[in-house]
Amino acid sequence: MPLYMDFHKIDNVTVDGVKSAHTADESIQAKYGVKYHQFWVNQKEGTVFCLVEGPDAKTCELVHQLAHGNLACAMTEVEPGSFKFFMGDKLTVDHGLTRSEDGDVDDGYRFVMVVMMRGMMSAKNTDQAQLQPPLWAKGKITEHISAHRGRTKKWPLADTLIGVFDDADAAITCAKEIQGELTRDNTSHVIFKIGITADQPVTRDGEFFSKAIHLAHRLCTAVHDNQILVSALASRLCTIGNTSSEFKFLDATDEEFVCRLLDVTDHKLALETFNISTICKDIGISRPQLYRKITAITGRAPNDFLRNLRLEKSLTLVQQREKNISQIALEVGYTNPSYFSKCFAEKFGCTPSEVLVSANK
Repeated sequence: MPLYMDFHKIDNVTVDGVKSAHTADESIQAKYGVKYHQFWVNQKEGTVFCLVEGPDAKTCELVHQLAHGNLACAMTEVEPGSFKFFMGDKLTVDHGLTRSEDGDVDDGYRFVMVVMMRGMMSAKNTDQAQLQPPLWAKGKITEHISAHRGRTKKWPLADTLIGVFDDADAAITCAKEIQGELTRDNTSHVIFKIGITADQPVTRDGEFFSKAIHLAHRLCTAVHDNQILVSALASRLCTIGNTSSEFKFLDATDEEFVCRLLDVTDHKLALETFNISTICKDIGISRPQLYRKITAITGRAPNDFLRNLRLEKSLTLVQQREKNISQIALEVGYTNPSYFSKCFAEKFGCTPSEVLVSANK
C-alpha cells in the first residue's frame, strides 16, 4: 500500500495527547485497511507528523477524523526510499512516538547539506577531464557524512552530493571537517561549495523536504568557492558558533535577501544588459546597500558575483552537451561567443569547446 506522511499544527500540543490520539487511530484503523505506524512531535513549534499506510490519502484522513477529529493540514505520499533517506532507519518507536538513536523525542527536524564540487585545473595537468570532481573527494565527503550519523545520496548532477543529518551540530561539524579536508595545504585541486538548510518533513503545501533541498542548492549558488553558507533555521537550531570567515550563518533577513537576489538573476541572467543597477531596481535597495549585502554574504563584490553566476551556469550547460557554444553564451548573457570563451577560460582553465571535446571522448 502507499505510504503517506501528514502534517498537523496543534496549539499547546503534548506528547501524551498525541499518544492518546494515536491509540484512538489504532482502535479503528483495521476496519479501513489503514495502519498508522508512528508520529513525530515538536512541542516547541506545535507540529505533529504521522507516518501511515493506506489505500489512499482520503481513507487515511478519514481514520483521523473518526478516531479523534484532528485533521491534518497537509498529507503527501512518500516513496519508501526517500523516507528512509531523510528520516533514517535507526529510529525507535515508543507506543507510536518516534525517538532518536539516543532515546530523545525526535522533533522531526532534519538538516540537509548539499555539496557542489568540481575539479580544478593545475599548471601540470590541463586535461579538461580534471573539471570533473575527483572520486577521492566524493569518497572523503561520504566518509565524513557517515562519521556524523548522516546519510548520503548522489544527486542526478554529477558534481553534487547530498547529506541528511538528524542533528544540527552534526551537520555543521561535518561541513567544517569537509572544508578542512578539501582545502588542506591547497593541494586537493577541488573547488567546492556547501549549503546547509533545515526543515521538518512535510510543509503546509505538502512538500516532503523539497524546499530544504532547493534552498540548499541556492545557498551553494550564492556562496563563494570553498565556503559554507547556513540557512536561518539551521543557524538558529545549532549551538556551534562561527569561528571562520569561510563559514557564514544567515539570519532570516539575509536569507530572504539571497532568495530575492537569485530570483532576479534566474529570470534575467540571459540579458546582456542585466547588471548591478538592474538588480538594485528589482530588489529595491541602493547600490551601496547591495554592495554591503553581497560582499558580507558571499565574500565577493556584486560584479564578481554576477559574473561568477553566469560562468558557473555556463559550465553546467556545456557539460550537459545539449546546446552549442553560441547558444550557451546567449543564455548566460554574452552576445559575443569569443568573449564568452575568453571569460570561461579565465575562470576554468580551458575553453568551453575543449570541455565539449573532452566530454565526447
